[in-house]
Amino acid sequence: MTAFDDREKAFEAKYRLDQEQEFKARIRRDKLLGLWAAEQMGISGDAAKTYALSVVDVEFDATDRDAGHKIVRDFIASGITLDEAAIRHQMAVLLEIAREQIVTEMGRP
Repeated sequence: MTAFDDREKAFEAKYRLDQEQEFKARIRRDKLLGLWAAEQMGISGDAAKTYALSVVDVEFDATDRDAGHKIVRDFIASGITLDEAAIRHQMAVLLEIAREQIVTEMGRP
């Protein structure tokens, strides 16, 4: 095995780790988003946790577009007037928080 092969394998391993980290961060973001949305709708306790998991599940359900769209629909149904741009902003903020949490948990710089 050459140094080039070693370097290539190292890059591939880093890429896989980065992809795994990003996937975990997006799932964490969706959970945080669900908890935030539940709070906005007056949902608390176990019901809030259940709602947050339903937001995470949206990413794996082909019938829905994404977590943001679910929140928009649920807010409309609950009579909450928060536009999609505000929800997308919250998603961006929560994604950064989720990334920081995942990095800390994985012990990566």
